[in-house]
Amino acid sequence: MTKAQIIERVSEQVTTLTKRQAEIVVNTIFDCVRDSLKNGDKTEIRGFGSFRLRARRMKEGRNPKTGATVAVPAKKVPFFKAGKELKELLNQ
Repeated sequence: MTKAQIIERVSEQVTTLTKRQAEIVVNTIFDCVRDSLKNGDKTEIRGFGSFRLRARRMKEGRNPKTGATVAVPAKKVPFFKAGKELKELLNQ
């Protein structure tokens, strides 16, 4: 499902919203999740799951072309953990 399809579904289910208003709502939700991750916070949506950051250590990798060892720097990556209700729904 794409972002455009989510906006379409929201505008269909909430008939008082236009597509433009539904787009603003969906963008606001995604912006809030993105901003909380940027600040190092966790975002939890009950019944769906939670978004948080995970720290990856520095490691050594290899250049596949030359075989030379390359240092891969430490970084933070977004991580999604599915909630209990979502897991149960998927595993029925």
